[in-house]
Amino acid sequence: MSSLQVLSELEVVDRGPDWLFVRLRPDEEVLDGLAGRLWALLEKHFIYRLVLEMDEIDILPSKLIGQLVMLNKRVLSQGGALRLCGLREGCIESLRICRLEQALPNYDCREDAVRGLASTKPR
Repeated sequence: MSSLQVLSELEVVDRGPDWLFVRLRPDEEVLDGLAGRLWALLEKHFIYRLVLEMDEIDILPSKLIGQLVMLNKRVLSQGGALRLCGLREGCIESLRICRLEQALPNYDCREDAVRGLASTKPR
């Protein structure tokens, strides 16, 4: 797996035929405009299906949740999909509290995210 492009807080990890895989790096300084930067990346690759690898994120600040919601709306408007993978339990709980676990689904790994397979782990 080779890195296609590296940005300060984003790393394009891989590109499948219909999906873009991006690893999100924890850096609160760059949360402003994150949705716009991810959207520009999707448009650059002519893909509107995105898996965000979130395994390096320890907490989900409200600003990040807001950026994910904005991005999800744009992606859905193009008939695409935004899926998260690798979220830690505290981050999953943050999405539950905000009632966003359906809108921003989390999967164990990128393969499950692409297939839309729910986690088999008990909650």
